[in-house]
Amino acid sequence: MLARPFAIASVLALALSSLVARPARAQCVDEELREQLVGRRAYRGVVERKFQKALRHELSPMGGWWAADVADGAPMYGGAYTFHFSEDLGLEASYFRTEQRYTLLESVIDRQQGLVGLTESPAEPVNLFLGHLVWSLAYGKVRWLGGAIGRFDFQLSLGAGAVDVPGSTGIAGSGGFGMKFYLAQWLALRLDVRDLVRSQRAPLGTDALVNDVSLLGGLSVFLPFSS
Repeated sequence: MLARPFAIASVLALALSSLVARPARAQCVDEELREQLVGRRAYRGVVERKFQKALRHELSPMGGWWAADVADGAPMYGGAYTFHFSEDLGLEASYFRTEQRYTLLESVIDRQQGLVGLTESPAEPVNLFLGHLVWSLAYGKVRWLGGAIGRFDFQLSLGAGAVDVPGSTGIAGSGGFGMKFYLAQWLALRLDVRDLVRSQRAPLGTDALVNDVSLLGGLSVFLPFSS
């Protein structure tokens, strides 16, 4: 008679222990699954940027080519200063210098010397004072020839400024895109393409709305040197 209650008690104890162990085991499984999911998410690239720009200053000496709409193309050089107040947005101020030259007009003047007094100088310096809002649209990685992995930014810029030509100063709108390839915590290779829309007076006195394109490259130095 005593064996029967003992057997019943043993069965109840086993059932109770299994009920207690099941939530614990389920909790362990949930923890393992969460760790796997977090690991996979981190593997996809959801990590902090290796190169931080927020609250840093960027100095960029640059040079390239000025592809004018009406005038001839010419070399272009200058520099830009950018303050990055977040990882995505920055304010840029820049100055560039180039030359406005008309080869066709020069050939006409060479043949008809009497036109010299009726036209402006065929070659004029052009000074550009510009400001842009820069938006870092995308951040990614690139493998160089199967070797080291580099980081880069793809950015859009929109702004305006003044174009100073001897005898006149006009307002211009500017926009474009560019890329930065990071070489170190404080150094990057920078490439920019900008379109400048402005009103230009041609040598014979007619006004035209032109789209001048600049192709620029240079190096960017970030301050402070480490993020």
